Amino acid sequence: MFPTHRPRRLRSHPQLRRMVQENVLTTSDLIYPLFAVPGESIANEVRSMPGVYQLSVDKIVEEAKEVYDLGIPAIILFGIPADKDTDATDAWHECGIVQRATTAVKEAVPDLIVINDTCLCEYTSHGHCGYLQVGDLTGRVLNDPTLELLKKTAVAQAKAGADIIAPSGMMDGFVQAIRSGLDEAGYQDIPIMSYAAKYASAYYGPFRDAAESTPQFGDRRTYQMDPANGKEALKEIELDIAEGADMLMVKPALAYMDIIWRVKQATNLPVAAYNVSGEYAMVKAAALNGWVDEQRVVMETLTGFKRSGADLILTYHAKDAARWLNG
Repeated sequence: MFPTHRPRRLRSHPQLRRMVQENVLTTSDLIYPLFAVPGESIANEVRSMPGVYQLSVDKIVEEAKEVYDLGIPAIILFGIPADKDTDATDAWHECGIVQRATTAVKEAVPDLIVINDTCLCEYTSHGHCGYLQVGDLTGRVLNDPTLELLKKTAVAQAKAGADIIAPSGMMDGFVQAIRSGLDEAGYQDIPIMSYAAKYASAYYGPFRDAAESTPQFGDRRTYQMDPANGKEALKEIELDIAEGADMLMVKPALAYMDIIWRVKQATNLPVAAYNVSGEYAMVKAAALNGWVDEQRVVMETLTGFKRSGADLILTYHAKDAARWLNG
């Protein structure tokens, strides 16, 4: 005996499928990552990320205008300084590359939301996310001294005009330290988007080309999460919420949709998914070889993030996705 309801009845016409669609991807869901470098008129394509560039501040402004015109509401800025040192000086200096890019974008496109990645790995000479014990080659970051650097960095970014601070270093207590630093400096209204569940992932490889942040020794497993763990992610978000996080992020996204779902079910805060560099590079490589339909794969993937519970999606596909959505 067949049931009286047959699901295929609601798939018979494109307009009918659109009417009953459960999850809808829009340009308002997207955040576009950009990489700022010193100099002028610079656009260096990242070898492992076709279509992604390291850009000088003037070129960042051009990109920001294009992003805004496409209906994408926000960018996130990463910086590659001219000089790196053990104190990550360019991260927190008022003339640091991200601070300069942030000010320039806010002057040119004031209604575009500028998120600043608040981490130190791009700025340290050793490529780790904070202070290291002298002589320690394991990559074990000293937690509490690093919090002071992150606090200084967040305040410098807010002063430069950042709309959202996004700490990504996975230090214990980093949300609380940054919240207190922002509040003490008079930036009580600047929200924090915490990289609450950031895994020690092989999917970050191309990003390290883009940000020139590959660790010189050791790895980041002493502070980023074990990919085998799910309950730990819930503990991390619980701590970050208690410390004052306003939004939460899961990174990477594609292999962690279950984590996105679990985080969304556990909290009423907005949840962001970071569709990371390795995920982007795999699609690009397959598309360039004619193995997949790029548009269909990208849109299916981004919609999958929405279905899993993501309210926001950081993705290098953002501009292409916006063009496809805008028709």
